[in-house]
Amino acid sequence: MSSSAAFRYGAWDGGRDPLEPPYDIAQAVDEIGDRVLAGESPRQALRDLLRRGTDNLRGLDDVRRKIAKRQREARQRGQLDGTLQQVRELLDEAVELEKQALFPDPSDAARMAELELETLPQDTARAVQQLKPYQWRSPEARAAYEQIDDLLRREVLDSQFRGMKQALESATPEDMQRVKDMLADLNQMLEADARGEHTQEQFDEFMAKHGEFFPSQPGTLEELVDELARRAAAAQRLMDSLTPQQRQELGELMQGAMDMDLQSQMAQLGDALRNARPDLPWGGRERMSGQQGMGLGDATTALQELADLDDLESALGQDYPGASLDDIDEDAVQRALGRGALDDVRALQRIEKELQVQGYLVRDAHGRLELSPRAVRRLGATALRKVFSQLDAKGRGGHDVQDAGAAGDITGSSRAWEFGDEQPLDVVRTVRNAVLRSPSRPTGRVRLHVDDFEVVETERRTTAAVALLVDLSFSMELRGTWAAAKQTSLALHSLVSTQFPQDAIEVIGFSDYAQVLRPEQLAGLDPQRVQGTNLQHALMLAGRFIGKHPQAEPIVLVVTDGEPTAHLTRDGYADFCWPPLPETLELTMAEVERITRRGATINVFMLDDEPRLVSFVEHLAERNGGRVFAADPARLGEYVVSDYLRARRGRRGGR
Repeated sequence: MSSSAAFRYGAWDGGRDPLEPPYDIAQAVDEIGDRVLAGESPRQALRDLLRRGTDNLRGLDDVRRKIAKRQREARQRGQLDGTLQQVRELLDEAVELEKQALFPDPSDAARMAELELETLPQDTARAVQQLKPYQWRSPEARAAYEQIDDLLRREVLDSQFRGMKQALESATPEDMQRVKDMLADLNQMLEADARGEHTQEQFDEFMAKHGEFFPSQPGTLEELVDELARRAAAAQRLMDSLTPQQRQELGELMQGAMDMDLQSQMAQLGDALRNARPDLPWGGRERMSGQQGMGLGDATTALQELADLDDLESALGQDYPGASLDDIDEDAVQRALGRGALDDVRALQRIEKELQVQGYLVRDAHGRLELSPRAVRRLGATALRKVFSQLDAKGRGGHDVQDAGAAGDITGSSRAWEFGDEQPLDVVRTVRNAVLRSPSRPTGRVRLHVDDFEVVETERRTTAAVALLVDLSFSMELRGTWAAAKQTSLALHSLVSTQFPQDAIEVIGFSDYAQVLRPEQLAGLDPQRVQGTNLQHALMLAGRFIGKHPQAEPIVLVVTDGEPTAHLTRDGYADFCWPPLPETLELTMAEVERITRRGATINVFMLDDEPRLVSFVEHLAERNGGRVFAADPARLGEYVVSDYLRARRGRRGGR
């Protein structure tokens, strides 16, 4: 590589450590999964991750705290009427200097001049206007008075073009003419744009001619309009935030300081900017708490920064439909909070984007983020590992499936033996393997080695149809059992789908109505904040599911914390009543009878010990022959998964 192609280095401009390792997206998925398993929805889990951050990544809440601090600082910079105060001070200085010059003169003209100065209006704007034709005796007084118009012109221009106050200090008539020429060309360009006739070449020519007035060096007319419109909107909010008297005085002073041409150009620019960006906040009042007065330009800058901070706070809040971290203005973040905050926001944006690119998150029809099937599979596997870790901790052994089907017909093939296999040995192939391994032994004896063993492969004769009925009523959230029910459902679905794919499973959630839940729905589901525990409807759906698998062993598992309090009427609507109506209990038991006639046992996992619930489930077990578990919510997954494994080991085909 030649020396001309070498890397270029510069000073580090702050932000995150450039040498730290990138954030692990898999870790983000697992953190979201943990929150979902704790009962949150995927949207809430992602939002919490982005808001709180992680051990090595600051979240949006930290950025918003910095924004709140900057907002307080901006409001404490000073009062908005600083220009009026400066004009008054200059006016008082000019009058006092003039009085000092008049005092030694004994003439009547001097006394008349003193009287005119003594009787000036209290209104600052009217006093300044009244002194326009006054013949000053004191050169210092005249200079102080003339500073008023110069100050006002610079402040007015600075309120629209940041930095103009300093640029036009001690400005000559030629300097002011250049400003007017810039305004004329700008207004002409905006008119052409409104007609759809603007070109990039025109903008480039404009910047080549007048670029000194725009230190930010915008690259397009759109960028320039955005910059000027935001400042113009802030200037309008400044005027709205003054008292009516202050607003009137300042308006009259500004008009008096500018000639008709400058006034006309500024008014035309203001109208064009408002038409170009009507979405900006062109009105409203702001309260400032500082002690010192700020000039018109500085006050406009403060209000513009406040508006940018308000926009940032809204974007960071992500409280609107279809919200995305890509909506955040990175330039505004860096201007307001520096490079460090920008790097934090970019890191969070990468997490959100990578979760979608890698297929863990998808957006629904309403623009809301949801877990993808891939993420739900990972989530189910996590839930299953947690359940098995509880089982292993209690000495119940592992539950991984190592066999190809012990309780079934022989397929005619065999495979190498693995630890944990329960299939019968294929004796012929085992001995053959040993002989082939050591054909030259003279003793005639065959020594078996562990690698020689083969087992007979079998084909399962039956499958299972598992219906898991999960209570979604609001009481599940109130009692703190919803998270355990969600985790258990995902774990069981993962177990059946991955380790027993020949079995079928359907998760049915029920509150006032029942519904079949896909895994993605289950992961993102919140408890239903409605009244009613409609077990009758859930059992109806379970019966239909079992009917679709007539050759399978039916398994019905019910997770609930309350007795039935709702049923379907003949017209298909849910009827709720507490205490339960006799009709509700009768219709529910009728569905129990139908399930029983299909050969299914119903095992109920109670999450509460309320006497009415205990009485109902005991009656259900008596009618069906199933079992009742008074399950600790913390061990619900263990109970349900173990019961499924026990039930499938004792199915008809394996007896």
